[in-house]
Amino acid sequence: MINQLASSILMIRPAAFGYNAETAANNVFQSTTSLSQKEVQQMAVEEFDAFVATLRKKNIDVIVVQDTVKPVKPDAIFPNNWFCTLQDGTLAVFPMYAPNRRIEKRDDMLQTLVQEYNTRDVEDWSEYEAESMFLEGTGSMIIDHDHKLIYACISPRTNKVVLEKFAHAHGYRAITFNSTDEDGVEVYHTNVIMHLGDTYAIICMESIKDEMERIAVSQLLISTGHEIIPISFKQVRAYAGNMLQVKNAKGDKFTILSKKAHKSLTKEQKDILKIHSNLLPIDITTIETIGGGSVRCMMAEIFLEKK
Repeated sequence: MINQLASSILMIRPAAFGYNAETAANNVFQSTTSLSQKEVQQMAVEEFDAFVATLRKKNIDVIVVQDTVKPVKPDAIFPNNWFCTLQDGTLAVFPMYAPNRRIEKRDDMLQTLVQEYNTRDVEDWSEYEAESMFLEGTGSMIIDHDHKLIYACISPRTNKVVLEKFAHAHGYRAITFNSTDEDGVEVYHTNVIMHLGDTYAIICMESIKDEMERIAVSQLLISTGHEIIPISFKQVRAYAGNMLQVKNAKGDKFTILSKKAHKSLTKEQKDILKIHSNLLPIDITTIETIGGGSVRCMMAEIFLEKK
């Protein structure tokens, strides 16, 4: 199961982090604050720098890209929504729901990746934005690289047609389902309710209301060798679905999660996880509360080979 885990991740150090009213329309995790933008930005940078330092201490390769001051991009810290890389050498750019997030797409950054890594193809799926059809990278898609499967809950930010075209283009099979929260509101990103490690899967099964869909997802996870660790809606609210498993230079496996997510897990859940991976909790309270995204959203996996 070596393909599933990246050993390099890219993170974007924010220049203007803050509350994004455009994305709040369907992201119930975001919260406003009485702090000034300057204070919020300062706290976010401190959390970001501590996050990177923790990863590097564990020998995990982190590429840090500085966000540009202009144009102002409150969500630039979450790059996994606008691009991803695949082991076949693809660098893909995705159609984004919020117009003010589309400006996060940076040609200079893509060019640097192409210069430094073996890239077979750069695909830009952004044209679908004109048709209001979106697919927000590894926020929308939970990719099982080993078994060529993509799990996704359909929402305003995850269009089934675009998803199936992307999956087909790379020889993957799209496994789609509908997912809602306790109040019946559509889950906006799959990576809020689901995380896939190489030998385990964290998923909020009760968010999948349709029994057939629930059984299909669960059977597929088990048949592909994943131990299922179910989480509750309350744990979803604490970002327990928003984790990422990576490996360091020595091949040691780490599951990165926020301190809030770690605290929400039961002893039993932690014990099962520790059989599969080393847990690495990170404190990003400001970023989670105001940005409505957690550690997974902050890390874009680089599966490309360095030149």
